[in-house]
Amino acid sequence: MIAFPLVGALILLVFNRFTNRWGHLLGVAMSLASFVVAVLAFFQLIGFGEEERRRAVHLYEFIPGMVDMGLLIDPLSICFALLITGVGSLIHIYSIGYMSHDEHKRRFFAYLNLFVAAMLLLVLADNYVGLFIGWEGVGLASYLLIGFWQFKPSAAVAAKKAFVVNRVGDFGLLVGMFVIWTSFGSLAFKDMPVDGTESGTTLAIGLLLLLGACGKSAQLPLQSWLLDAMEGPTPVSALIHAATMVTAGVYLVVRSGAFFFPEGSGAALAVSIVGAATLLAGAIIGCAKDDIKKGLAGSTMSQIGYMMLGAGLGPAGYAFAIGHLITHGFFKADMFLGAGSVMHGMNDEVDMRKYGGLRKYMPVTFVTFFIGYLAIIGFPLLSGYFTKDGIIETAVHHQPVLGWLAVLGAGITGFYMSRMVFMTFFGEKRWAEDAHPHESPAVMTWPLIILSIGALGLGGYLVLGGTLYTFLRPAVGGETAAPVFDFASTPGLVTLVLVAIGALIAWMRYGRVEVPSVQPRGSFLTTFARRDLYGDALNESLFMRPGQWLTRLAVFFDNRGIDGIVNGLAAGIGGSSGRLRRLQTGFARTYALSILIGAALLTGALLLVGNI
Repeated sequence: MIAFPLVGALILLVFNRFTNRWGHLLGVAMSLASFVVAVLAFFQLIGFGEEERRRAVHLYEFIPGMVDMGLLIDPLSICFALLITGVGSLIHIYSIGYMSHDEHKRRFFAYLNLFVAAMLLLVLADNYVGLFIGWEGVGLASYLLIGFWQFKPSAAVAAKKAFVVNRVGDFGLLVGMFVIWTSFGSLAFKDMPVDGTESGTTLAIGLLLLLGACGKSAQLPLQSWLLDAMEGPTPVSALIHAATMVTAGVYLVVRSGAFFFPEGSGAALAVSIVGAATLLAGAIIGCAKDDIKKGLAGSTMSQIGYMMLGAGLGPAGYAFAIGHLITHGFFKADMFLGAGSVMHGMNDEVDMRKYGGLRKYMPVTFVTFFIGYLAIIGFPLLSGYFTKDGIIETAVHHQPVLGWLAVLGAGITGFYMSRMVFMTFFGEKRWAEDAHPHESPAVMTWPLIILSIGALGLGGYLVLGGTLYTFLRPAVGGETAAPVFDFASTPGLVTLVLVAIGALIAWMRYGRVEVPSVQPRGSFLTTFARRDLYGDALNESLFMRPGQWLTRLAVFFDNRGIDGIVNGLAAGIGGSSGRLRRLQTGFARTYALSILIGAALLTGALLLVGNI
């Protein structure tokens, strides 16, 4: 699985001239080959008994006598592998049409292959070292993809920002690994403690791993990079922010759940709190964005928050969290690629205030996007209804306050997603005269159709009857009985009512009236949301400015202190040597007179001492 996209990336990067014409086809073929291997591995895995569905492959000694490198296929890793390679391959195919006129598309597909290979290593490694190598690999690939159009200053800055913010989270993960090694003498998953209790050490490890998860999954307080990352090509947004990289944090928490996030522990509660806070923050941000991709980015941040909330609830929430991760990969990739299709027909315009009525001109894009929209708001019997509402019901049962906050977040989701649909596909046309909206080619629409099919029915298949819970149990543990999805639960019914109210408010404000070409200033809350909850301002005040002052202080100390001492010593020696040099005249008579005077003084001193 890992070798195919990795070899594809190497070929495309090394033999650049040779692969210019057909390199994109090689990139697609390598991703599809990896998907075929994942499917075969999945069917082979389910052929084993439930307790035997854990297959490890030893590769080599990473640090002789200390750390072994190996791969692990189990129910959890194979779910991610299928999602990464399956949805990733559809994004590769879509990119053939989207990047058809880009002269550097060969390099783009090389980066896509590299990203897929690194993400597969992350989820297939059987230890934290391999996971960390893949973790850093996706960080590098995301930097290259977000800044792919580096001639745009905004893209270059966004890539740098994503890289720097993720390094903060990666530092937490790395320190957590140091503590794991110090405490347990191993970094292999099979050697971690599984006693279900929490000590001071495991709490510290859990919080450090959570910091790493917050960076990769754009959770508070490390979420500021996600919206800027929309500067990359739209397939990048679908790959990184729907199906792969932003889910890495959820994978880390669930993989480490039995070890460092046991049910009811402080670390698990911290995960749920971060998830609940982020799902609300992302939803609020999504309400005020006119850029269609940034609106979807706020939505991604919110939906990952739901997954983190579920992951913090223990085994009862794992199946719903992973289920929502899988279904989200389908309907969010569907909507991101749908947004790319809209941009393709609108001269790369991203401002929804300049759309309107596009459902008539882009019927396939509209229908597939609308299916994704219904899935994400939790329309009954679609994928998101089962997975997201499952998280909400489980949260209300285990953590009532956080659960009801998740219900509120669902209502806000109904508003901002409906706003996006109404502004883009309904109402009167508001586009510029030079825009000629049209449907995208088949190479772009067929991936949308396939993804929308997953958004329709995948959630029910995974949740009903405890299918995913039973499948995941050998990898993550859990109770004997699977949680049952309740169609008539109070939280579920309240959620549906709030979603309907949110959609109705969106229709009243954006569907039945003309959308203003310039947004009014709005209230403080509106400004708060438009400025991404002042996340950048907060980071600037707390970290960047103090960092600048510290740097200036260090420079001053270096210049005036360390350099001052060194330069002063050198100047003192130079000055004294210059003065001493004047005693050397070069005249022999002067030296003879000096010798005579010295001899006389010495003789006088000896005579004086002798008389005493």
